[in-house]
Amino acid sequence: MRYHDLLSALQTRTAALCLSLVTAVISSASIALEAASEHCISCHTDKATGFSETHHFAATGCELCHGGDGTSPDKARAHIRLVAFPGNMDNAEQTCGKCHAEQVQAVSRNLMHTGKGMVNVTRYVFGEAHAPEGEGDVANLATTPADTLLRKQCASCHLGHNKRRHGVDVVMDRGGGCLACHINAYPKESHPALTARVGDGRCFGCHSRSGRISLSYVGLAEIETSASSGKDPQLLRRLPDGRTLEVRPPDVHYKAGMSCIDCHTSTGLMGPADHLQHQQQAVDIACTDCHQNKNVGTTLASWPEKYRRLLRFVSGTTASQQPFLTTKRFGTPLWNIEVREDGNYLHPKQGGKPLKIPDYQVQSHLPVKEHQRLTCSACHSQWAPQCYGCHLEYDPRATQWDHVLGKATAGRWQQERWNIRNELPPLGITANDQVAPFVPGMILTIEHPDWTIPRFVRLFARISPHTTGRARSCKSCHQSPIAMGLGAGTLDRPRDDWHLSSQGESLRDGLPADAWTTLHQLQPGKASQTGDRSFTTDEILRILSVQLHSRPDSERHED
Repeated sequence: MRYHDLLSALQTRTAALCLSLVTAVISSASIALEAASEHCISCHTDKATGFSETHHFAATGCELCHGGDGTSPDKARAHIRLVAFPGNMDNAEQTCGKCHAEQVQAVSRNLMHTGKGMVNVTRYVFGEAHAPEGEGDVANLATTPADTLLRKQCASCHLGHNKRRHGVDVVMDRGGGCLACHINAYPKESHPALTARVGDGRCFGCHSRSGRISLSYVGLAEIETSASSGKDPQLLRRLPDGRTLEVRPPDVHYKAGMSCIDCHTSTGLMGPADHLQHQQQAVDIACTDCHQNKNVGTTLASWPEKYRRLLRFVSGTTASQQPFLTTKRFGTPLWNIEVREDGNYLHPKQGGKPLKIPDYQVQSHLPVKEHQRLTCSACHSQWAPQCYGCHLEYDPRATQWDHVLGKATAGRWQQERWNIRNELPPLGITANDQVAPFVPGMILTIEHPDWTIPRFVRLFARISPHTTGRARSCKSCHQSPIAMGLGAGTLDRPRDDWHLSSQGESLRDGLPADAWTTLHQLQPGKASQTGDRSFTTDEILRILSVQLHSRPDSERHED
């Protein structure tokens, strides 16, 4: 036998021996776990079933996730160091992290856990930071005015907020670490199933607030309760937390039957976030990834190693050269999009028939240089939630729940809102020089007993409204003072200069109550992210100078 043949034979025999030993160890461990878990199941008889296929091993391995001492028939001893909610961020590394270490590590640095953007912007608004970017973290809040507001009104919306109840409440649920997304239901007769098919309800608790994306997507708009008087009762809704909603046009993707995870990838939700500051920066997907993507990013044969876990979801093909699109941002394989000869088809991740993805229609988009800066949402957002009045006041004599400490503490922030609108939003310029929708982030007066005078702030915030539909009309941009950030009013040009007759009263900074900028402002209006801004005076004048065709205002693009 030649040397390399002998070496090969030895390696084969060694590998077989190692495999035999590993198999024996695993078998022994499984038997031990199963024996230990018998004591758990003897009491929790209803929790022996219900596991998803990928987690079926847990049916006979309770201690893997829940800890405790499964070898003891004594309840008190069996529950020592018991983890009632595995997946909370304070135990995720020791529980879920045993198998999903990479994901747990990424989530621990993720914006949904740290709340970095929320913390930094709030401190900037309160004058406690020089910029809306920094190293803020809801786990390390102080007791400054800004941080007490975060403690009292904001800090429940992050993954580190521990889950303390076995159940699902779509409206009120906050936090829960891994459980915040990956448990959709708590059936009484079985163990809850861990699943990658995250339902839209898991997003609702947090994302029905602030930008209100979860509401807008399904065609619901929050309004002032007093504004419901006289409206058609058939078009009104009431959430369990008391908020009044009005039915509005939903997003076309929602009407097609798509859920949040059909667009939002695991990379975008749980991916790298160390250097990211704001929510939009972490989003992996873009409209063009589906509607204008002609470049095949990978195949089954060349599937990136870091995304091997996604292969188990691919169905309907075994061809090694089957093409798949990838996102432009992070290169994530879009495993639920099937590339066919007659176009691309999306397979809904929650199940259902494949949906043909409409292609970008060049003939429906004006080929002008200025429009190359337009984001898809600038034209295709049907409406966006907007609040043009807000007042915050701190009462040190009252008490309020502190979401960080988990108890009521001294001091209470009281908020009053008014002038809520749900209509076409203003437009502005992003830090990367694109035209996008903006809404009032804060047109806000803040009062605190430590300050000699109230603080007034006017900042707008970039938003992706998630109300996609037919494109807005040309007139709704080029002849609308609201679209240009000037606020509601009438534009006219009696001589050489344009003039706006505003409908809103002026506030402390001299601008109308619903404006972001003016026709003759030296500096553009500020935003909640560095680099974002309103249109400049020159840009507004160029927008107004466009001669529109006589096409009816109601006529819109079809795509």
